[in-house]
Amino acid sequence: MKTLAAHPLFWPGVTLLLLVALNAVVNPGFLALTLRDGHLYGNLVDILNRAAPLALVAAGMTLVIAARGLDISVGAVVAITAAVAALLIGGSLNLDGATTSRFPMWFALVAALGVATLCGIWNGALVVGVGMQPIIATLILMVAGRGIAQLITGGQILTIYYPPYFYLGNGYLFGLPFAAVLAMLVIVALHALLSLSPLGLFIRAIGINPAAARIAGVRARPITLALYAFCGLCAGLAGLIISSNVKSADANNAGQLLELDAILAVTLGGTALTGGRFSLAGTAIGALIIQTLTSTIYSLGVPPEVNLVFKAALIFIVMLLQSADFRATVRRLVTRPAE
Repeated sequence: MKTLAAHPLFWPGVTLLLLVALNAVVNPGFLALTLRDGHLYGNLVDILNRAAPLALVAAGMTLVIAARGLDISVGAVVAITAAVAALLIGGSLNLDGATTSRFPMWFALVAALGVATLCGIWNGALVVGVGMQPIIATLILMVAGRGIAQLITGGQILTIYYPPYFYLGNGYLFGLPFAAVLAMLVIVALHALLSLSPLGLFIRAIGINPAAARIAGVRARPITLALYAFCGLCAGLAGLIISSNVKSADANNAGQLLELDAILAVTLGGTALTGGRFSLAGTAIGALIIQTLTSTIYSLGVPPEVNLVFKAALIFIVMLLQSADFRATVRRLVTRPAE
């Protein structure tokens, strides 16, 4: 049991199971799944679907943090991506009910993801090329990004009238929501790439000691730049899903505070903010914990504004449980003989 508790995924997994069990007690139908027209429906499916954008952003954030970086501009990148996609697709509702798009959807998707990747490259260039601290470099885009998105949308909420685009956030694939399948595919493919190639080892080496990694021949600068670009791409995918789900682009609210949830998901999953140690599986569990906690709060009738307090308390408890020093201190206090 002691060995099991020391596993980095043990406490996040236990936390997720406890939240699911609490929901099942409060709502007897919480675990129920229904199959209609080849699609699965239920609370668990809804959690997977709503956690998908966060899981994508957190996956990119995991790699940046593993290399001793940080990206707090992902929420702004989500807003920029949604604005670009909405502007290019646009769509108009004709009198006969037919819809048309301003540009082909494939072009709009590629352009929006390209802009998101460029945002990541911008952040990486400031960190790697200019030598800025990651939090300062990404703070620039975090602040300016909302303004850029507002300029793209003209300060308005752009409504999208093009049903094929709605598939990204509302469609189904293999019986599951497309957004959830996309997030799972990205995380599984990324895990395979990092496990089957030296890239995972290089990222850990950069996170543990960047100077030693460069001396050992690891190309730390290009890898770090690529990680920031990938983080921007993941934020772009999340932006497409979010805008598709609500069928519009809101430059002011899209991705609001998503960077904080992403960092919480990463830390919940056992990734060290000091770099070097990371877990994509843990990050996925962390994203599910945050979304399940949100659903729990709503089902219990707790006011939504208290959500952040519950998140902070949960993070505090889980991080204490993950600390080997804290567990050792508790064991000493419990087993200390009475005087």
